[in-house]
Amino acid sequence: MLIYILDMFGTAIFAASGVLMAGRLRMDPFGVIVLASVTAIGGGTIRDMALGATPVFWITDTNYLWVIFITCIFTMLTTQRPKRMPWYFLPVADAIGLAVFVAIGVEKALRYGASPMVAVIMGVITGCGGGVIRDVLGREIPMVLRMEVYATACIIGGIVHTAGLSLGILPSVAAVMGIITTLTIRLAAIRWNLSLPIFALRS
Repeated sequence: MLIYILDMFGTAIFAASGVLMAGRLRMDPFGVIVLASVTAIGGGTIRDMALGATPVFWITDTNYLWVIFITCIFTMLTTQRPKRMPWYFLPVADAIGLAVFVAIGVEKALRYGASPMVAVIMGVITGCGGGVIRDVLGREIPMVLRMEVYATACIIGGIVHTAGLSLGILPSVAAVMGIITTLTIRLAAIRWNLSLPIFALRS
């Protein structure tokens, strides 16, 4: 139940990031909902389609759609107020949602018989896929392709999760280990502005 609640929390945070980008791009309400939706459930949808887990999760559990819709309304109303939230709120909340999404992706892939390597990839897709779609629609280079320590945190967290399972650790404990690992790395990157080295060709 805790993982499900955190999953809904992550869905709301990812949806809010889609709303904020839609606002910067001056989209109409339909565009806001579309961008929020692909951000929140796009990664999980790609994962389920790749695994053959159909119908995809938000079709069998429409709570995800309600969370996205309510988040859209709430975010559009509250962001018009002059009082601003602390700068770190959204990045930290995003990190929590990211960590939970990765664990859910890994667990679901393993449940469908995927290998540990594929499970890690599915975890990364679950955590990062929606953001990639959002950035592409917003005509930006996806964050996972830039210097930020984002997808790297997902990969390491997924590896810790699957390694724990291979060592015989209880699935719930292994999932928590993966979540804590992803979250810690991502929060450290936010706190100390950590980034990966870039590849640049000399002209």
